[in-house]
Amino acid sequence: MLDLNLIRREPERVKEGLRKRGEDPALVDRVLELDARRRELLKKVEALRAERNRVSKEIARLRDPEERNAKIAAMRALGDELKALEQQLREVEDRLHEQLAWLPNLPADDVPLGEDENDNVVLRTVGEIPQFDFSPKPHWDLGPELGIIDFERGVKLSGSRFYVLRGAGARLQRALIQWMLDLHIRQGYLEHYPPFMVRERVVFAAGQLPKFRDNLYHDAEEDYWWVPTAEVPLTGLHMDEILREEDLPLYYTAYTPCFRREKMSAGKDVRGIKRGHQFDKVEMYKFVVPESSDEELEKMVADAEETLRLLGLTYRVVQLCTGDLGFAARKTYDLEVWAPGSGEWLEVSSLSNVGDFQARRGNIRYRPKGGGRTRFVHTLNGSGLGLPRTVIAILETYQQPDGSVVVPEVLRPYMGGMEVIRAED
Repeated sequence: MLDLNLIRREPERVKEGLRKRGEDPALVDRVLELDARRRELLKKVEALRAERNRVSKEIARLRDPEERNAKIAAMRALGDELKALEQQLREVEDRLHEQLAWLPNLPADDVPLGEDENDNVVLRTVGEIPQFDFSPKPHWDLGPELGIIDFERGVKLSGSRFYVLRGAGARLQRALIQWMLDLHIRQGYLEHYPPFMVRERVVFAAGQLPKFRDNLYHDAEEDYWWVPTAEVPLTGLHMDEILREEDLPLYYTAYTPCFRREKMSAGKDVRGIKRGHQFDKVEMYKFVVPESSDEELEKMVADAEETLRLLGLTYRVVQLCTGDLGFAARKTYDLEVWAPGSGEWLEVSSLSNVGDFQARRGNIRYRPKGGGRTRFVHTLNGSGLGLPRTVIAILETYQQPDGSVVVPEVLRPYMGGMEVIRAED
């Protein structure tokens, strides 16, 4: 959530940030109108409360019954007026909070200008595009032929965009999760195993509500929201807490399944296991002091890149332009891996500096070492990595002419020493 004081002090700066994102700058005017109305009502409410307190003291000192009763009658009228104003104030405050909740984060100054993903900037490509002396197959052919992906039974169980991983396919997914968690622990992250369902306020704090309400799964009877990413419960871990600067930065990692109401259309973009309503992901998350957040983002990118290098996958680093930033992000890098069978770059990690946007929503602060007023922390998040797209890249990159798939060396200890995935007899 944006700082209301910033909107008051620098409305034109905030409007320019919204313009860069392709958002309507008139949102700022609505916030300022509601804020002015709130302050006007608050002034009246406080004046009436002060008057009520003053007259109450007078009544306590009066001895004349008639004068006392007249004052009491006047106080009843004042009380009714105060009650009506307090109700108006609550309604305006609710509307102001709602408007603020819809404002996205402002892009950092060094984010490239652009309208959409076509204006994103490829910073570097690492590795060579794999060359084959045969026609590489996409994973939606490889998986069923190897007997490790069952699309038909996935649909039978749950409907379209679901699938079942079998045998070495399930083991490969599990091996990736465990190996990535172990790698992030070595990189200095503390592993967490959070709930996969959280309260509404946690989802709000992470910036998923209200904007993405239609894309989330929600228990209609209980206050439970299925997590769309481990970023959500990791954000909520320190809601309403005051951390010590001496304890920062905090590096966390977690595995969760992720649940999203993906809005998909027919076509190449949704073939296979690239998009689904349920998928697995390992997340990296940081709580840091504001002065270090830019540097911490670069470190997080390096940690995610190490994951791809150790897997031997060809990837590129892309900086998102202003028009393609996520709602809560002020700066984002995507890591895209090359899938030779599908013939496309697949995003497997999105790494963002969120600034104090989530901290303001979740009231997450820290106390400076030298004392003084508490400050909001900065938070960062990034996939490390997302599945199943990493599985797609491995299957398609390491496929052999006979249809088998070589297991990346770093994963073999996690797969019982298996070196090659072959079709089931």
